[in-house]
Amino acid sequence: MSELLPPSPPREQRQAYILLRAFTGLDFFGHGFARIFTGTHLSGFARTMSQGMSTSPLAPSLTLAAGYAIPIVEVIAGTLLLLGLFTRFALTTAFLLMFVLMFGVTMKQDWNAAGQQMLYGLILAILLFTRDRYDLSWPALLRRA
Repeated sequence: MSELLPPSPPREQRQAYILLRAFTGLDFFGHGFARIFTGTHLSGFARTMSQGMSTSPLAPSLTLAAGYAIPIVEVIAGTLLLLGLFTRFALTTAFLLMFVLMFGVTMKQDWNAAGQQMLYGLILAILLFTRDRYDLSWPALLRRA
């Protein structure tokens, strides 16, 4: 029976995956936390983002609503990735957030920011693609026990 199961990946590969997942989670969490709880707080971030998008063809009300939603989504996705909970959901949510951000920066024609978004997309794709093999999230650990 054991020969039917694929071999376990080396410990270093699992460790690298978990560290990249946690590192990515910390980045998302930190962005959202700082935007909600520091500086001008959530409302200030939303207004500033909306003003920054004024050169885009997007409606100001749409960018203001996105400015309120983005940090909340960042905190949720980041927390889940840090804790290793619901990682498929968290990675998919983070990817959807990146779609929204990519749409916004391309409407603004901010190609430098678009390039940075591509790097986020690549990291999220790697994490999502390799999740089943390398992830040791709490639910995965409980399933293996």
